[in-house]
Amino acid sequence: MTGNLITPKTKELILIYLAGRKEGYAREIANYYKMSLSPVQNQLEHLENSGIIYGKHSGKTIIYRFNQRYPYYKELIKLLEKVLLFLPESEKVKLLVTRKTTKKKR
Repeated sequence: MTGNLITPKTKELILIYLAGRKEGYAREIANYYKMSLSPVQNQLEHLENSGIIYGKHSGKTIIYRFNQRYPYYKELIKLLEKVLLFLPESEKVKLLVTRKTTKKKR
């Protein structure tokens, strides 16, 4: 996708996921890429410590989003948008489709 520009690969996949979906949490990202949870959590922590993303608690879950105050935010988003353009169409559709949950009626 980006060659060796963004390493490790897990970090690249997380950034692509967040660029496509605008937000996500560790288990959701790990499940999407069929990966173990631990490397995803580690890279999310690194990205958050670097100021690239931030996490906000929603109950017990931490939802991650891009930090718009990150100095290279605009450039990073432009790069990731270009990466999204070159994804295979099936992957692009799968990534960009936002799921909506409905509340159960009682």
